[in-house]
Amino acid sequence: MKFRDHNILFLAPHTDDVELGCGATLARCIDEGANVHVAAFSTARQSLPAGSYENQLRDEFYSAMDVYGLGRSSLTVLDFEVRTLSYHRQEVLDAMIYLKCSLEPSMVFIPSCHDTHQDHMTVNQESLRAFKSVNLLGYELPWNHFEFSGNGFVAVSEGQIERKLLALGCYKTQLEKQRSYFDEDFIRGLARVRGVQIGCKYAESFEVVRMRW
Repeated sequence: MKFRDHNILFLAPHTDDVELGCGATLARCIDEGANVHVAAFSTARQSLPAGSYENQLRDEFYSAMDVYGLGRSSLTVLDFEVRTLSYHRQEVLDAMIYLKCSLEPSMVFIPSCHDTHQDHMTVNQESLRAFKSVNLLGYELPWNHFEFSGNGFVAVSEGQIERKLLALGCYKTQLEKQRSYFDEDFIRGLARVRGVQIGCKYAESFEVVRMRW
């Protein structure tokens, strides 16, 4: 499958989720000429480490997207408080419907149906309503899963993995918190496991929620 000429939307409950879950796939979509848009619903200001400034995670997100060559017109950053998206379901759904109407995506990447984080669950559930006629792929964040139905794969290159790592390196606040899932060995190791499953060096795995041919 090639991504060229597709309008592809990546939905991130928080500003680093797309890079973590499918950052190399994002790079491949861009490399193949897709029209890409990334939307983040929360900058998680309430989870910043001491000494951070108010909009630091937002600025780190912009820096990460610069790694991919995505300008501000390809990004949507909303300002819901972290861990409260379930209290704002209608506003979340309204934002998704606006993105659907304005971007007309043919494919949307969303958190997995098995993701246990409350914000991720809300984005997943509302995306099923907003994009029920669109191809939907759920990305993998293993630390939030008891199970994961990885029945779809995207092969990625060394360069695309490198860009994922460079993008994640922009999140100084998360590196300061020593998040284990930001570790390069973990990221490469998971991509190698997924690659072995489909006979290539690196891949990212997805839950196929809906696919139309």
